[in-house]
Amino acid sequence: MNHPDIEIVDRKTAYKGFLTVEVYRLRHKKFDGTWTDVLPPREVCDRGPAVGVLLYDPDREAVVMIEQFRVGSAAAGGPAWMTEIVAGMVGAGETPEEVARRESMEEAGCAIREIEPICDYYVSPGAFTEVVSVFCGRVDSRGLAATGGLEEEHEDIRILVLPVDDAIRMMDENRLRNSVAIIAVGWLARHRDSLRERWLGAD
Repeated sequence: MNHPDIEIVDRKTAYKGFLTVEVYRLRHKKFDGTWTDVLPPREVCDRGPAVGVLLYDPDREAVVMIEQFRVGSAAAGGPAWMTEIVAGMVGAGETPEEVARRESMEEAGCAIREIEPICDYYVSPGAFTEVVSVFCGRVDSRGLAATGGLEEEHEDIRILVLPVDDAIRMMDENRLRNSVAIIAVGWLARHRDSLRERWLGAD
Protein backbone atom coordinates (compact mmCIF):
# COMPACT_ATOMS: atom_id res chain seq x y z
CA MET A 1 0.00 0.00 0.00
CA ASN A 2 1.82 3.07 -1.29
CA HIS A 3 -0.42 6.09 -1.82
CA PRO A 4 0.21 9.79 -1.09
CA ASP A 5 -3.24 10.12 0.51
CA ILE A 6 -2.68 7.23 2.96
CA GLU A 7 -0.35 7.26 5.96
CA ILE A 8 0.44 3.88 7.50
CA VAL A 9 1.17 4.25 11.22
CA ASP A 10 1.72 0.55 11.93
CA ARG A 11 1.44 -2.79 10.16
CA LYS A 12 1.88 -6.30 11.54
CA THR A 13 1.18 -9.84 10.42
CA ALA A 14 -1.45 -11.48 12.62
CA TYR A 15 -1.62 -14.83 10.79
CA LYS A 16 0.20 -16.54 7.94
CA GLY A 17 -1.08 -19.79 6.47
CA PHE A 18 -3.10 -20.49 3.32
CA LEU A 19 -4.22 -16.89 3.87
CA THR A 20 -2.22 -14.02 5.34
CA VAL A 21 -3.89 -11.52 7.67
CA GLU A 22 -2.22 -8.13 8.10
CA VAL A 23 -3.36 -5.58 10.70
CA TYR A 24 -3.03 -1.92 9.68
CA ARG A 25 -3.26 1.27 11.70
CA LEU A 26 -3.55 4.16 9.28
CA ARG A 27 -5.16 7.45 8.42
CA HIS A 28 -6.20 8.84 5.05
CA LYS A 29 -7.09 12.10 3.38
CA LYS A 30 -10.79 12.96 3.34
CA PHE A 31 -12.83 14.32 0.45
CA ASP A 32 -12.70 17.84 1.94
CA GLY A 33 -8.88 17.74 1.92
CA THR A 34 -8.36 17.24 5.66
CA TRP A 35 -7.05 14.03 7.23
CA THR A 36 -8.86 11.47 9.35
CA ASP A 37 -7.66 10.54 12.81
CA VAL A 38 -5.81 7.22 13.00
CA LEU A 39 -8.52 4.67 12.30
CA PRO A 40 -9.24 1.64 14.50
CA PRO A 41 -7.19 -1.41 13.44
CA ARG A 42 -8.11 -2.68 9.99
CA GLU A 43 -7.55 -6.38 9.22
CA VAL A 44 -6.66 -7.15 5.60
CA CYS A 45 -6.71 -10.70 4.24
CA ASP A 46 -4.24 -11.44 1.44
CA ARG A 47 -4.50 -14.60 -0.67
CA GLY A 48 -3.14 -13.36 -3.98
CA PRO A 49 -4.72 -12.83 -7.41
CA ALA A 50 -7.14 -15.37 -8.88
CA VAL A 51 -8.73 -16.27 -12.21
CA GLY A 52 -12.19 -17.47 -13.16
CA VAL A 53 -13.16 -18.76 -16.61
CA LEU A 54 -16.61 -19.59 -17.93
CA LEU A 55 -16.28 -22.45 -20.41
CA TYR A 56 -18.65 -21.89 -23.33
CA ASP A 57 -19.38 -24.22 -26.25
CA PRO A 58 -20.98 -22.05 -28.95
CA ASP A 59 -21.53 -25.02 -31.26
CA ARG A 60 -23.94 -26.59 -28.75
CA GLU A 61 -25.04 -23.50 -26.81
CA ALA A 62 -23.75 -25.08 -23.61
CA VAL A 63 -21.52 -24.10 -20.73
CA VAL A 64 -19.26 -26.33 -18.66
CA MET A 65 -19.53 -25.57 -14.95
CA ILE A 66 -18.34 -27.36 -11.83
CA GLU A 67 -19.65 -28.23 -8.40
CA GLN A 68 -17.45 -28.56 -5.31
CA PHE A 69 -17.37 -28.28 -1.52
CA ARG A 70 -16.94 -24.79 -0.04
CA VAL A 71 -16.19 -24.51 3.67
CA GLY A 72 -16.77 -20.74 3.84
CA SER A 73 -20.36 -20.84 2.66
CA ALA A 74 -21.04 -23.95 4.74
CA ALA A 75 -19.72 -22.17 7.86
CA ALA A 76 -22.02 -19.23 7.09
CA GLY A 77 -25.03 -21.53 6.96
CA GLY A 78 -25.20 -21.51 3.17
CA PRO A 79 -24.76 -24.28 0.61
CA ALA A 80 -21.85 -26.61 1.33
CA TRP A 81 -21.53 -27.52 -2.36
CA MET A 82 -21.64 -24.74 -4.94
CA THR A 83 -22.12 -24.59 -8.69
CA GLU A 84 -19.29 -22.44 -9.99
CA ILE A 85 -17.12 -21.67 -12.97
CA VAL A 86 -13.58 -23.01 -13.23
CA ALA A 87 -11.22 -20.92 -11.11
CA GLY A 88 -7.79 -20.94 -9.52
CA MET A 89 -4.98 -18.91 -8.00
CA VAL A 90 -2.26 -17.25 -10.06
CA GLY A 91 1.10 -18.88 -9.39
CA ALA A 92 4.54 -17.28 -9.57
CA GLY A 93 5.42 -16.36 -13.14
CA GLU A 94 1.96 -17.17 -14.54
CA THR A 95 -0.30 -14.85 -16.50
CA PRO A 96 -4.07 -14.89 -15.83
CA GLU A 97 -4.72 -16.40 -19.26
CA GLU A 98 -2.25 -19.20 -18.58
CA VAL A 99 -4.04 -19.94 -15.30
CA ALA A 100 -7.42 -20.01 -17.08
CA ARG A 101 -6.12 -22.58 -19.56
CA ARG A 102 -4.40 -24.68 -16.88
CA GLU A 103 -7.35 -24.74 -14.51
CA SER A 104 -9.74 -25.58 -17.33
CA MET A 105 -7.80 -28.77 -17.98
CA GLU A 106 -7.28 -29.64 -14.29
CA GLU A 107 -10.83 -29.04 -13.10
CA ALA A 108 -12.99 -29.80 -16.14
CA GLY A 109 -10.81 -31.66 -18.65
CA CYS A 110 -11.41 -28.94 -21.27
CA ALA A 111 -8.88 -27.40 -23.62
CA ILE A 112 -9.64 -23.74 -24.28
CA ARG A 113 -9.48 -22.52 -27.87
CA GLU A 114 -10.33 -18.82 -28.14
CA ILE A 115 -10.47 -16.82 -24.93
CA GLU A 116 -12.24 -13.54 -24.19
CA PRO A 117 -11.47 -11.28 -21.19
CA ILE A 118 -14.57 -10.20 -19.25
CA CYS A 119 -13.34 -8.06 -16.34
CA ASP A 120 -11.09 -7.75 -13.30
CA TYR A 121 -12.79 -7.15 -9.95
CA TYR A 122 -12.09 -7.07 -6.22
CA VAL A 123 -14.01 -9.77 -4.36
CA SER A 124 -14.47 -7.91 -1.06
CA PRO A 125 -12.43 -4.68 -1.12
CA GLY A 126 -13.24 -3.72 2.45
CA ALA A 127 -11.03 -6.51 3.81
CA PHE A 128 -9.52 -8.66 1.02
CA THR A 129 -6.74 -7.87 -1.45
CA GLU A 130 -7.93 -10.60 -3.83
CA VAL A 131 -8.55 -9.45 -7.41
CA VAL A 132 -10.11 -11.89 -9.87
CA SER A 133 -9.53 -11.80 -13.63
CA VAL A 134 -12.57 -13.26 -15.37
CA PHE A 135 -12.59 -14.83 -18.85
CA CYS A 136 -14.88 -16.70 -21.20
CA GLY A 137 -13.18 -19.58 -22.97
CA ARG A 138 -14.35 -21.54 -25.99
CA VAL A 139 -14.39 -25.30 -25.44
CA ASP A 140 -15.84 -28.52 -26.83
CA SER A 141 -18.28 -29.84 -24.21
CA ARG A 142 -18.63 -33.34 -25.69
CA GLY A 143 -17.36 -36.47 -23.99
CA LEU A 144 -16.22 -34.96 -20.71
CA ALA A 145 -15.59 -37.02 -17.59
CA ALA A 146 -18.05 -36.91 -14.69
CA THR A 147 -15.47 -35.60 -12.21
CA GLY A 148 -12.21 -33.66 -12.21
CA GLY A 149 -9.68 -31.90 -10.03
CA LEU A 150 -6.24 -32.72 -8.64
CA GLU A 151 -5.97 -35.29 -5.85
CA GLU A 152 -2.88 -33.58 -4.43
CA GLU A 153 -4.95 -30.40 -4.00
CA HIS A 154 -7.75 -32.37 -2.33
CA GLU A 155 -10.17 -31.41 -5.11
CA ASP A 156 -13.36 -33.41 -5.61
CA ILE A 157 -15.14 -31.72 -8.52
CA ARG A 158 -18.32 -32.65 -10.36
CA ILE A 159 -18.31 -31.54 -14.01
CA LEU A 160 -21.62 -30.19 -15.32
CA VAL A 161 -22.59 -29.49 -18.94
CA LEU A 162 -25.60 -27.16 -19.00
CA PRO A 163 -27.56 -25.40 -21.74
CA VAL A 164 -26.72 -21.70 -21.58
CA ASP A 165 -30.36 -20.87 -20.87
CA ASP A 166 -30.34 -23.22 -17.86
CA ALA A 167 -27.24 -21.48 -16.44
CA ILE A 168 -28.89 -18.08 -16.91
CA ARG A 169 -32.05 -19.39 -15.21
CA MET A 170 -29.96 -20.61 -12.26
CA MET A 171 -28.51 -17.11 -11.93
CA ASP A 172 -31.95 -15.48 -12.12
CA GLU A 173 -33.33 -17.91 -9.51
CA ASN A 174 -30.49 -17.12 -7.07
CA ARG A 175 -29.03 -20.61 -7.39
CA LEU A 176 -25.54 -19.37 -8.32
CA ARG A 177 -24.44 -18.11 -4.94
CA ASN A 178 -20.89 -16.97 -5.77
CA SER A 179 -19.85 -13.71 -7.36
CA VAL A 180 -17.52 -14.91 -10.10
CA ALA A 181 -20.15 -17.27 -11.55
CA ILE A 182 -22.84 -14.56 -11.41
CA ILE A 183 -20.56 -12.05 -13.15
CA ALA A 184 -19.51 -14.49 -15.88
CA VAL A 185 -22.96 -15.94 -16.61
CA GLY A 186 -24.51 -12.46 -16.56
CA TRP A 187 -21.89 -11.31 -19.04
CA LEU A 188 -22.56 -14.28 -21.34
CA ALA A 189 -26.30 -13.60 -21.21
CA ARG A 190 -25.63 -10.14 -22.64
CA HIS A 191 -22.87 -10.99 -25.11
CA ARG A 192 -23.42 -14.55 -26.31
CA ASP A 193 -24.99 -13.63 -29.67
CA SER A 194 -22.05 -11.47 -30.75
CA LEU A 195 -19.51 -13.85 -29.21
CA ARG A 196 -21.07 -16.88 -30.89
CA GLU A 197 -21.12 -15.07 -34.23
CA ARG A 198 -17.48 -14.06 -33.87
CA TRP A 199 -16.22 -17.47 -32.72
CA LEU A 200 -18.21 -19.55 -35.18
CA GLY A 201 -17.44 -17.13 -37.98
CA ALA A 202 -13.72 -17.68 -37.38
CA ASP A 203 -13.99 -21.42 -38.16
